[in-house]
Amino acid sequence: MLNTVRARRGMATSPHHLATEAGLRVLREGGNAVEATVAMAATLAVVYPHMTAIGGDGFWLIGGPGKEPVAIDACSRAAAAATPELYFRAGLDAVPQRGPLAANTTAATVAGWGEALAVSAERGGRLPLARLLEDAVWHARNGFAVTASQHELTTQKLPELAHVSGFAETFLYGGRPPATGASMALPALGETLHRLGIEGTESFYRGALAREIAHDLAAAGAPVTLDDLAACRAQRVAPLTVRLPGSRLFNFPPPTQGLSSLMILALFSRLGVREAEGFDHLHGLIEATKQAFLVRDRIIGDPDAMTDDPRDWLTEAALDRLASRIDPARALAWPAPPSAGDTVWLGAIDGNGLAASFIQSIYFEFGSGVVLPQTGIVWQNRGSSFHLRGDGPRLLAPGRKPFHTLNPAMATFDDGRHMVYGTMGGEGQPQTQAALFSRYALFGQELQAAVTAPRWLLGRTWGADTVTLKLEDRFPPALVAALRAAGHDVETVAPFDAMMGHAGAIVRHADGRLEGAGDPRSDGCAAGF
Repeated sequence: MLNTVRARRGMATSPHHLATEAGLRVLREGGNAVEATVAMAATLAVVYPHMTAIGGDGFWLIGGPGKEPVAIDACSRAAAAATPELYFRAGLDAVPQRGPLAANTTAATVAGWGEALAVSAERGGRLPLARLLEDAVWHARNGFAVTASQHELTTQKLPELAHVSGFAETFLYGGRPPATGASMALPALGETLHRLGIEGTESFYRGALAREIAHDLAAAGAPVTLDDLAACRAQRVAPLTVRLPGSRLFNFPPPTQGLSSLMILALFSRLGVREAEGFDHLHGLIEATKQAFLVRDRIIGDPDAMTDDPRDWLTEAALDRLASRIDPARALAWPAPPSAGDTVWLGAIDGNGLAASFIQSIYFEFGSGVVLPQTGIVWQNRGSSFHLRGDGPRLLAPGRKPFHTLNPAMATFDDGRHMVYGTMGGEGQPQTQAALFSRYALFGQELQAAVTAPRWLLGRTWGADTVTLKLEDRFPPALVAALRAAGHDVETVAPFDAMMGHAGAIVRHADGRLEGAGDPRSDGCAAGF
């Protein structure tokens, strides 16, 4: 059992200890929470390359005392050449999950770093980008230890990745996955990060780096061009929000599933559950998840193509109506269509209370698998979530944003507390957020205990194809039996299974005390000073 970390001057958490250390170093040098988060994001792109990369997307929530949170949408768009006809001509009925035709969107996370640092500068940020990327550059040039999860996922996914342009040369040693603990360097990526520190984030889209990126994407056979990169922008948007008794929750609007995360907790709060860890707690959250996912899968996609306003589903009337559909004793028949994904969530709060909740992703493990040789960038496959036929906001069209499982979370409490929290894990993200928040905020568990406690997952996440209700086998047998008796299709998994996500959280109290938690399922930690 890990203990909640406590400090007063600053705190960071991420799914890899070297990234957390990079963020903490920035905080110690007087950097703020946003600057620390950029440092962690860059470091994770090096030391956790199976989970994230700078060839992906990202979403930010930035808040602080007395201010409404700012949301930054760093979501890619489909390339101008990315049309259904492109895939039909190639003899495909769906966007592939791997290879150059899976790399059909731009990558906006670096643009999001730039916009987040603009917000940071408005709130006193002062550290140069080159300093924030220092740890990432060092690890890429000098090497880092391969984690068990990188070894295991490289081994597991090798049949679908080994032939993809640039993958074997970058992530295999002698044609084999590197062993856990082996040293891996990524020199091309290190040089790219070094250049970003000098040239700025704009270079990725409209500078010298952009020309090299576009050249290598074309050579690999991906449809993204220099013009597509030049059109890529991050933008500030209004977050979604909902009230719970004693707190206010914030999450990200479409094209993410942030609506689901808010709906689950808002629906659960209407069920009158009074005690954690029993049947009512788990069954209530699982059934609230089903109602939220049914809405999500019906309406969420490119916000410009949506016909529903997500805020309409957060009204008292809409939530009351959906909550009334939840049977307190029986499970709704499932599944709905599954989603997968690989991601990292990270967060920081500084001594002044500025808070950052950030999530960055390349979708599947190693994304499309395409590695650009000049820059060492792994390109995402987020555009594989587009549909090629039918209609609706997930139909592939040039310039459209793909549906995202990503959603960073934030909460403010009536007693003055401020919380950032989140996780990776595809379909599991809203569910793990609900488990963590309900345990901590509704039932009074210690923050680290809420992260460590056994978790569940309805549906599919990265590394798993089944859509059952998965329970870590630390739950009491009587509870498992009760869930089965209620109609849940239960499957038990390992006690600290990584498919349950790599979660984290930081809370700042009104008196300035900071509490942090990391996930024992990950390679990370929370650290403060």
